[in-house]
Amino acid sequence: MAVNVVILAAGQGKRMNSALPKVLHRLAGMPLLAHVIAAARALKPRRICVVYGYGGEQVPQTMRAGDLIFVRQKQQLGTGHAVKQALPQLDARADTLVLYGDVPLISAGTLRKMVAGRGEGLRLLTAQFENPAGYGRILRNARGAVTGIVEEKDASAEQRRIHEGNTGLMLLPTKRLAAWLSRLSNRNAQGEYYLTDVVALALQDGVRIATVAPKALWEIQGVNSQQQLAELERAYQFEAARRLLDSGVNLADPRRFDLRGDLRCGRDVRIDINCVFEGDVRLGAGVEIGANCVIRNTTIGAGSRIAPFTMIDEARIGARCIVGPFARIRPATTLANEVHIGNFVEVKASTIGQGSKANHLSYVGDTQVGRKVNVGAGSITCNYDGANKHRTVIEDEVFIGSNTQLVAPVTVRRGATIGAGSTITKDAPANQLTLSRARQISIANWQRPRKAAKVTKGK
Repeated sequence: MAVNVVILAAGQGKRMNSALPKVLHRLAGMPLLAHVIAAARALKPRRICVVYGYGGEQVPQTMRAGDLIFVRQKQQLGTGHAVKQALPQLDARADTLVLYGDVPLISAGTLRKMVAGRGEGLRLLTAQFENPAGYGRILRNARGAVTGIVEEKDASAEQRRIHEGNTGLMLLPTKRLAAWLSRLSNRNAQGEYYLTDVVALALQDGVRIATVAPKALWEIQGVNSQQQLAELERAYQFEAARRLLDSGVNLADPRRFDLRGDLRCGRDVRIDINCVFEGDVRLGAGVEIGANCVIRNTTIGAGSRIAPFTMIDEARIGARCIVGPFARIRPATTLANEVHIGNFVEVKASTIGQGSKANHLSYVGDTQVGRKVNVGAGSITCNYDGANKHRTVIEDEVFIGSNTQLVAPVTVRRGATIGAGSTITKDAPANQLTLSRARQISIANWQRPRKAAKVTKGK
């Protein structure tokens, strides 16, 4: 069914104790508001209108996109007033779904339930809470029909004992909305224009009220404090972990896992504790991720093993590779199959061929490495002259001795051997030993400099 979406995102969030607008605080690596927008987009709505206020232009500047309309609520006078600001932007032929920018985990599935079917009615998303504190209560008659909503601050003691709470999310007939909003009153404990008062007006006009329940309570939990944000972060992560476990991924501890993007795994993937996955990550069958790794926008081929404390950012890792521990793979790096990158090795903007190894304490940057190359410990490519980056080429079956500096631009030809401790500034020929070393000398009777003796005060 055709629908408009209005997302209310104007509040300050005083309990967050932050200068940042509440809806821009991050959950799972994204602003709260971004989660709500993603769920709204799944409906393919006619309009998505974001009502912002606190923080000036921070919200539209951060979230700007071609399919979003931003409307400023200059004074925060309540949810009814906020929706009224968006009214001129809405398609009157479509119903309007009202969402909240600080309720980030509402699912597209629940929203589809809310907008399913056709009719002139009004739909509320409600839930049964063990402790409904903070929620407006749903009032029903003896037949179970909705007769109104009362905000907690305005509720009687008897009404506060009701466990069915209003989440604030609702679907409204747009063509009736202007009239209802114009009739709202701010005579209440908060002095605000409540959108929930539209329910009473709809009943007066004989409009049917229906309710829909979310699949899970965490979907409708709002964020009003840093503690609530942290609690919702863990709820999100545990749900993400549950989905991975159901798909066959082995997680050492589902409560020590963080997903900040999209993670897709093949069969028999194992992930140890405290790993963070950001952006778009793909793990092939049989991949093992050691503890405390951070992996971002990366594809890792089948059977590869990433050892603990490794960071990989925007890279492609082939099959049956071994990376880490304590390795750093930086953007624009591609490792072919069966590559070994060991402890304290950094690779940036480089391609490393099949079966090559850099196992210890090395830096490989802006380099093309061929097949079956061995890079010795402590070796580096010197790719930056202070203004420009230069490329190094290391062809197949080269052996780079330990503590070597390759000063780019330079090429090491196929089968060459570079002697340990060399600084290579010219191309090294194929199948030859190339080295550059100063003559070693020993100086007899040389005295090491000594520190002057300390003088004690008073003597």
